[in-house]
Amino acid sequence: MKSPVFCVIRKIVSMVAPVFKAEGVENLPDGPSIVVGNHSQAFGPLAAELYFPRKHYTWCISEMMERDKVADYAYKDFWSKKPLLLRPFFRLFSYIIPPLSELIFTNADTIPVYRDRRVMKTFQLSCEKLDDNASVVIFPEDYTEYNNIVHEFQRGFVHVAKYYYRQTGKSVPFVPMYVCPELKKIIFGKPVMYDPEAKTDVEAERICTYIQESISEIAYGLPRHRVVPYPNVSKKYYPFNERK
Repeated sequence: MKSPVFCVIRKIVSMVAPVFKAEGVENLPDGPSIVVGNHSQAFGPLAAELYFPRKHYTWCISEMMERDKVADYAYKDFWSKKPLLLRPFFRLFSYIIPPLSELIFTNADTIPVYRDRRVMKTFQLSCEKLDDNASVVIFPEDYTEYNNIVHEFQRGFVHVAKYYYRQTGKSVPFVPMYVCPELKKIIFGKPVMYDPEAKTDVEAERICTYIQESISEIAYGLPRHRVVPYPNVSKKYYPFNERK
């Protein structure tokens, strides 16, 4: 049962936030899938929550669900790269949002991502959602630039497919997703299947490279637009989707 306060907030956000159109939906399998997209700052998770066309659950860093950890995590991850003069304001703001953050992210369709000994809980919850024929949506970028479209992916999320195969004997497809706020679109590319016979590290590298390249190709094929990068930098530094 979702909190009534959360439902009101979600309704308000849906009225004021950009409306994203989903394209390439035919590339989403009818059964379980792991959908991997560019974070596009807050736009990726927002678009997934409001406009993902199938039953889904989005990975969310656990610190955003734990009131005592929100402030430090939010400032470091969202606002630490803001202009120097604005950082004190955002630091203050980070101390205001913990109750709201906890409310939103524990009520949204999310899976907590733990980076400690509880990490197996993240994998188990993900496998349970996949077994229920849902999509698990992941935004795995870090701060290392891959190209002008995406940043490098953290590799650990691919292990979900390994644990899912161990539990069910089934391979799960990974689906690339490009989030494009300027064109108000989320676009799905062709999936790639997890190979349980391959070595884990090799398979993680193969899948991440495929998805990074697929997202990039989707972006390059669209009309000229500014790409919203993972780091929360000034808009004047947003790159264009021009092939380099």
